[in-house]
Amino acid sequence: MTPAGVRQHLPRTGPALGVDRSARARDWAEIQERMLVPLYEAVHERLEVGRGTRLLGLGCGAGLALLLAASRGASVTGVDSGARERLALARERLRPGHAARATARIIEGSPRDAAPAPAEPAYNLLTVFEPAGCATGDIEGLEERLAAATPLTERGTPVVLVGWGPPERCSTSSVLRVATKLADPLRGGGGLRRARRDDLEEAAQRCGLRPEGSGRVACPFGYADMDSAMRGMLSSGLFDAAVEATDQAQVDKELTEALHPHRRADGTVWMPNVFRYLIARTP
Repeated sequence: MTPAGVRQHLPRTGPALGVDRSARARDWAEIQERMLVPLYEAVHERLEVGRGTRLLGLGCGAGLALLLAASRGASVTGVDSGARERLALARERLRPGHAARATARIIEGSPRDAAPAPAEPAYNLLTVFEPAGCATGDIEGLEERLAAATPLTERGTPVVLVGWGPPERCSTSSVLRVATKLADPLRGGGGLRRARRDDLEEAAQRCGLRPEGSGRVACPFGYADMDSAMRGMLSSGLFDAAVEATDQAQVDKELTEALHPHRRADGTVWMPNVFRYLIARTP
């Protein structure tokens, strides 16, 4: 919804046929990814991210959360097994040449590929800003990544997990249902599920983490016009399976209809949302 903030609510699929992946990546970075900036900043402030922070970000995408942490003086490493086009943008954002970005790394692969070199210290902050808990299988995928990443951290390292707030406080939920409805014939009925209050805590505990605190942050999705809203939502990748199951014209039609109730008199599109974060600790 990286999201932003919507990318992981449905299981990953390949890009839809005929999609310009570079254009979608740019739309993600320029339109959608910024929607979760209030969440990133709230977490960074609460955990006092700055010099001395050695951050590992899982599912880093185009790297905006890493950029914000680096601007505070943190040493950041991002890892993602997803779209190379987004990772290319992350590398561009965090390229060497600026003091605050000199220790940034972007890695394509699994968390194990981000292991510090023998002479390097372990990470002391682990973040997973992709919202989890609303799609079949996404909690299991989160746990697999945590199992691979937590051995790379110091004892007592804070781990940040993110999920959607209650559906009644997330206007975008109704829009995402379009993706689920249209993709069902292709994806065997998988899709969005109602997030449960303790999803994140239960996942953390199954991974041997100790929940310590949580918070909620308002992250409205706001767009200058309907075209920007369409491009932002499509850039999430959540509608790719729907395009494959039907076609782009059908997805565009139903997505436009779903966004229409959120269009304001001045032409802007506004969808209030609340996201929840959990802070847990490694053993």
